[in-house]
Amino acid sequence: MSRRVLLAGLYHESHTFVDDTSGLDAFDRRVDRELLGSRGDDSPMSGVIAAADAFGWELVPTVDFRGGASGRVEDEVLEEYWRLLEPRLRRALLEGIDAIFLVLHGAMTTRSCFDGEGELLERIRARTGASVPIFGVYDLHANFTRRMARHADCLVAYRNNPHTDARESAERAATLLQRCLDRGRVPRMRMAHPPIVWPPTGTGTADEPMATLEAMAREAEDGEDALWAVNVNAGFSFADVPEAGVSFSVAGLDDAVAATVLRRLASKAEEVKELGNVVDTPIDEVLQGLEPNADGPIVLVEPADNIGGGAPGDGTGVLRAFLRHGVKNAGVIIADPAAVRALGGLAPGGTTELSIGGKGSRLDPGPVTLRVELVSSSDGRFELEDPHSHLAAMRGRHVDMGPSAVVRYDSITILLTTSKTPPFDLGQWRSQGVEPEALSFIGVKAAVAHRRAYDRIAAESHTVGTSGPCSSDLRKLPYRNLSRPIYPLDDAAAATAGSEASDA
Repeated sequence: MSRRVLLAGLYHESHTFVDDTSGLDAFDRRVDRELLGSRGDDSPMSGVIAAADAFGWELVPTVDFRGGASGRVEDEVLEEYWRLLEPRLRRALLEGIDAIFLVLHGAMTTRSCFDGEGELLERIRARTGASVPIFGVYDLHANFTRRMARHADCLVAYRNNPHTDARESAERAATLLQRCLDRGRVPRMRMAHPPIVWPPTGTGTADEPMATLEAMAREAEDGEDALWAVNVNAGFSFADVPEAGVSFSVAGLDDAVAATVLRRLASKAEEVKELGNVVDTPIDEVLQGLEPNADGPIVLVEPADNIGGGAPGDGTGVLRAFLRHGVKNAGVIIADPAAVRALGGLAPGGTTELSIGGKGSRLDPGPVTLRVELVSSSDGRFELEDPHSHLAAMRGRHVDMGPSAVVRYDSITILLTTSKTPPFDLGQWRSQGVEPEALSFIGVKAAVAHRRAYDRIAAESHTVGTSGPCSSDLRKLPYRNLSRPIYPLDDAAAATAGSEASDA
């Protein structure tokens, strides 16, 4: 028997410590059958579509707003999304649907709402009642809330950081929905939120503490049929919201079993919390005495300007350090539409004085002015070399950096883009005629998600401290709304209670 499943998506990671906000123009907006254009693009949406094909579902595509990581979302975005979704949802309910599937991020904050996904789920549940199962997939860096748990039946998180399994996680969530429809049994969500917040640099799943927590979650899933999904949520620390930070969520049929697993995970997180508090070494310390390596480039990872975390991507910290230390054969990528426009009348080989970067954050020292040579220019479009790139989870396979240019100062190559583009795929360089393996030093504006691409070519990799809004030292951020006490912002002895499981 064919099942009718309503499909919708809302994806944004909201950084509340940057100056900019995200309006409608920050989102790729699709309605109705346009959602099916994601088929085969390796995004989570494509995973749902593939699963629907396999299960013989009749999808009812409605609305998908997809953004990246940037400043707090304007209220008009959520209201416009609901203006489009609500009549489609109402019509689908009248015609009959068996379930709803949502592709979410889990860390969306608007000007007047700390919990964008919780608000959306509550509105949907108010229309459907308990009769229609609500399933979905979401990002490992979600600030999962009690409101989300209360109004969803089964939400499934990515398991990997970098997010190489985004499409697979959507397929896994769809498989659980098929189980629900086949058995006629609907799971229930519960969660635990220990008082811990980690910077993105501490949330790689190949490293501790996330590796152990993920292993515990998988063991619990394998060992209990009553647990359909056990999620480890690393949280998004650059959102100043009450429920930011590390959490765990479970979808299952047995509340007692779920509560036991959540207590174990929360207790382990408390035990190993220091391992996730990764603070960066100042870049000048790292560069002193660092020599080129014949085995490949030395990668300098700059979390403070982490594009995937919502930073502007135009920080000058690494570029300035390269200049101070006389580094040769280096490469950096800087998002600077004004600099790209300023090169508009210049032919390749021509030179000009150019103001580069330093325009997007008050924490940056400001633009660097250099006389550069234009190497090449392009429309900035490229296709991912790696279909499992973390970037596929955000944008699908086809990426548009906007008009872009490659310039050179001395032996430093600078790729300038119009749109900030997370550095998660080496096709970003190669599409512009630059071979990253040939560089001796590369600056990367990321925290963890770059690893799948850059670890393959790097002889060495160092995480460096610069000025920027995504600093790994969370004590430098002006939190006002985050529930306290919490580690590492407060004394470890104070941040101990509050780890009990909750059904929200």
